Amino acid sequence: MENYYSGNPPIVDVLIPAVDEEESIGKVIAEVPPFVRRIVVVNNGSRDRTAEVAAESGAWVVNEPKKGYGQACLTGITYLKQQEVAPDILVFLDGDYSDFPEQLFEVIHPILMEGKDLVIGSRALGTKEAGSMTFPQVFGNWLSITLMRWIYGTAYTDLGPFRAIRWQSLLELGMEDRSYGWTIEMQIKAAKKGMKAAEVPVNYRRRIGVSKVSGTVRGVFGAGYKILWTIWKYR
Repeated sequence: MENYYSGNPPIVDVLIPAVDEEESIGKVIAEVPPFVRRIVVVNNGSRDRTAEVAAESGAWVVNEPKKGYGQACLTGITYLKQQEVAPDILVFLDGDYSDFPEQLFEVIHPILMEGKDLVIGSRALGTKEAGSMTFPQVFGNWLSITLMRWIYGTAYTDLGPFRAIRWQSLLELGMEDRSYGWTIEMQIKAAKKGMKAAEVPVNYRRRIGVSKVSGTVRGVFGAGYKILWTIWKYR
């Protein structure tokens, strides 16, 4: 990445919310490119060795016992705010090994070279392994991006968790959601503030272990309700 800059390259940090991902978290961390300054794993009430494996793999571990994807993200952001030097770009990754961390440079490229504020790694534009997304995920994704297009005039193709955002832009969004509405809140608020957003194709594979959302009926309905409520809330 240094080849793209005559001066100092931007500081890139990675934030990974994780719940019971001891089998996958080490693989995720190992494949994060070496130009990343800091990998922050927010251990969101795991009952296994997620925190220990993450620390052994070289990540900074922050414990957040209160469950919720957005809660974990907010805790990680608070941790980074407390550091002496903030990142220039923050990348969000899942800890289940469904994303391909080696594509991280592709995800931040529009920020680096095109001046974008937010970049979504779109699974819809990339290659998905068979069975990597359940029918409720595919349908819910389609419904959400369609409603956003109608209400907010956006052109997103995915609500993918693999995404990058300028640190200052993230702070300007004033993120609030503490559960399933986190990703869509970010995309809606960025659109309402007129931020420059882009999508890049990312590949997607079957996760290791059982999904906390699509793997349970409660998770599917809970996530669906919260996403639809968030779309309506910010209209």
